[in-house]
Amino acid sequence: MSLLFPKWTNVLPTVFAVAALGGAATAIGGFWYYATPKFWRVGYMPTQPGGGFSHQIHVGKLGMDCRYCHTNVEKSYEANIPNVSTCYGCHSDGKLAKLNSTPSHKEKTQFIRDAYSKDASIDWIRVHKVPDYVHNFPHHVHVNAGISCYSCHGRIDTMPIVHHVESLSMSWCLDCHRAPENHVVPKDKIYDLAFVQEELKARREGSPMTPAATAVLDAIQKAPPENCGACHY
Repeated sequence: MSLLFPKWTNVLPTVFAVAALGGAATAIGGFWYYATPKFWRVGYMPTQPGGGFSHQIHVGKLGMDCRYCHTNVEKSYEANIPNVSTCYGCHSDGKLAKLNSTPSHKEKTQFIRDAYSKDASIDWIRVHKVPDYVHNFPHHVHVNAGISCYSCHGRIDTMPIVHHVESLSMSWCLDCHRAPENHVVPKDKIYDLAFVQEELKARREGSPMTPAATAVLDAIQKAPPENCGACHY
């Protein structure tokens, strides 16, 4: 054999094996990261009609409560979006005249009045959605258990345009189910996102839960489920 191949070719099998293992590890690692919701869902920000509903203005500046628009969030699986009449209640021509709205504001919100006059829906583009093989996310269960909008949607009250903050992946959900004490807050503070942000930040830094939050956690009769059938069909 030494007459046919130089001695250095003896290392080729080892080189090929290392290259194959390295390529496989790279492929698996790349798929593990780039094919997960953490990569392709976080930051998702679709273009909405009229440029989008600004939570920064409506919630952050005007102080509107989440439940004014999402009326069923405490009693339904869905955090429903408002019907056109709710939007029109503030954006009708009569209301705009009283508010001395600028021409640019009137133009930007014209799609609301157009939809109302046609008795049509506004084609909002859904931002947050779990996969079809998962039960719909029960908002009422989580809100009534002391989980704030902040834990899933971040500081949505500061967003000019809504975007994905969390991955909503299975591992992300299980992290919360396995340690609900990291997210449970007093029920009267669920919609105060600034408070929740500071409260959870302090808790991560070692501060103990407040008595009110502890009471909410104690009121949960059993730990959140982790079995497959709790979330999957």
